[in-house]
Amino acid sequence: MRKSTQGVLIAALAVFVIATIVLVQQVRKTSAQYTAVKASEQETSGRYAEAINSIAEIQDSLSAIVLGDSAIRPFSGGLQAEQRLNQAGGREAMERIALLRAGIERAKGRIESLETRLKQNGVKIAGLQRMVAGLKRSVTQKEEMVASLTGRVDSLSTRVGGLETEVAANEDTIRTQQHELGTIFYVIGSKKDLTTAGVVVAKGGVLGVGKTLKPSGQFNENVFRPLDTDNENVVVIPSAKAQVLSAQPPTSYALQPMGNRLELRILDPKAFRMIKHLVIMTT
Repeated sequence: MRKSTQGVLIAALAVFVIATIVLVQQVRKTSAQYTAVKASEQETSGRYAEAINSIAEIQDSLSAIVLGDSAIRPFSGGLQAEQRLNQAGGREAMERIALLRAGIERAKGRIESLETRLKQNGVKIAGLQRMVAGLKRSVTQKEEMVASLTGRVDSLSTRVGGLETEVAANEDTIRTQQHELGTIFYVIGSKKDLTTAGVVVAKGGVLGVGKTLKPSGQFNENVFRPLDTDNENVVVIPSAKAQVLSAQPPTSYALQPMGNRLELRILDPKAFRMIKHLVIMTT
């Protein structure tokens, strides 16, 4: 009987020991799993926080890319302002747009890098994915606005180029017209020379007596010389005596002796050139 009781106790003790060993092993395994889970959670939390920080930085960089009319506003508003677009202002506008493009490209590169890290780390969180999608939409909007700005600058450049060409043509026309208005034609000669050239004719008088010489109105441009009264106001007469036969107002000029010659000085160019042909007869 005693031997039977001892056998039962030994068997029970063995079962208890085995159960204890199994329980200890399970506790150790569970503890290791718990530690691994905690470490994984911490790692995942760290990756999430890193991703959130990256998204915030990218969003800040995109927010710093300010687009709109301010990129080209200094170059619009009147011909003079627009003309600067083809000069330093045009280069400045394109430099601004180039900086905007560079900022957008940097943001795109950072977004791609973030997506790659998330995939490599196996982070698949709906909230993060929505944030990344929002960043992509923001980049797309910025690219569209930059393209619009570039088109506007190109359009302004084309418009300014056309205006500059038109202004240059108008300036040439004005200079030509001013030169024509300011230019008279003069001839100097003796009575015989002027009559032979058909510049003057004798008019008036009775029976050939008392006739006076007057411009014929037939002006051979090969005989006359041009004089730009905007830049020159003196006609040198190679004679000590001379007479102005054309109808320039007497107050618009003066004949002044200069040794053995005369000088006709134009005092009022506007009045003087109302008569386009100056006829001077030396005596």
